[in-house]
Amino acid sequence: MTKLARFSLASLTALGLALAQGVLTERNLSVALAEEAALAAMQKCQADGYRVSVVVLDRGGTFKAGLRNDGAGLHTFDTAWKKAFTSASIRIPTSTFAQRVQTAPGLASISGVIALGGGLPISVGNEVIGAIGVGGAPSGEADEVCAKAGIDKIADRLR
Repeated sequence: MTKLARFSLASLTALGLALAQGVLTERNLSVALAEEAALAAMQKCQADGYRVSVVVLDRGGTFKAGLRNDGAGLHTFDTAWKKAFTSASIRIPTSTFAQRVQTAPGLASISGVIALGGGLPISVGNEVIGAIGVGGAPSGEADEVCAKAGIDKIADRLR
């Protein structure tokens, strides 16, 4: 058998094994948990004196819940969405992503992402099942505190 034939056979075998895995089972974030997290995040920011927007997306970046507080800036919902999307897709806090952009500026050109703190992944163990983004507080750090309050509210049910 030639070297090319052995390589082709090995490639087809590997492809067959990959395709043979069949149906995958993945956990995802429910609407009920998303709504509860969004409300808790908004309430935390409101208690701290901030008018914000909160967006929660599932593991695939699909909208699950969102709120825009009375008097929150018009841009805050879009910012919250981008923070949730960034965190869900890259699977890290957006504050960490913002630090990475400092050394690799090209990361900021990924479609739909934003390099501002305030987005956190929602996980079950090591599996990211969604993300929450908060926009409108005076800093990304303050937004992240509110996002964490949202996750903390549902943490006992993330199993």
